[in-house]
Amino acid sequence: MCAIFVFLDYGGRLTRKARLNIIRVLGKAAEVRGTDASGIAYVKNGAIHIQKAPRPAHRMRWRIDPQARYIMGHTRMTTQGSEVKNYNNHPFRGIMQTGTFALAHNGVLDNDISLRKSLHLSRTRIETDSYIAVQLIVQKGILNFDSLRYMAELLEGSFTITVLGDDGSFYIVKGDNPFCLYFFPDCGLYLYAS
Repeated sequence: MCAIFVFLDYGGRLTRKARLNIIRVLGKAAEVRGTDASGIAYVKNGAIHIQKAPRPAHRMRWRIDPQARYIMGHTRMTTQGSEVKNYNNHPFRGIMQTGTFALAHNGVLDNDISLRKSLHLSRTRIETDSYIAVQLIVQKGILNFDSLRYMAELLEGSFTITVLGDDGSFYIVKGDNPFCLYFFPDCGLYLYAS
């Protein structure tokens, strides 16, 4: 299994240093679910920025833009696809004509191969079951509730998925994997982990 962690500084009250500290603490806490690789994604100037590497979160040197207020992260325990091949690590980038997004998955999907065949989705060098979720959203050509519902209803297995759009939209797709959301209204902050 893996872990997903997110913070949403919707109030814009946190300093860059505070955001970086929160990411470090969340990443280190999430290592209990995986130390093979870690990564984060955030939006800057309408573009998705992803940093990931085949090493535990506590060894990462995150570079976060001072304006980044929504940051999602992932720690990985390898089940499919070598973590040494960094393209197998989360978050994944999805590219459509309508924009880009980053996706991270916690869980194990059972029908990725059969979906790829039955829906005639292109082969990819990415060897993880998780990447099928990206392909299903890209197939719809837009990131919205309908494309996320389409993706979630086709997936079989265990999952919780987070998706960050280049417009700053953020989605959580809760399957049957654990999910915890904390709200700190005085700080203008949400923290999330799965």
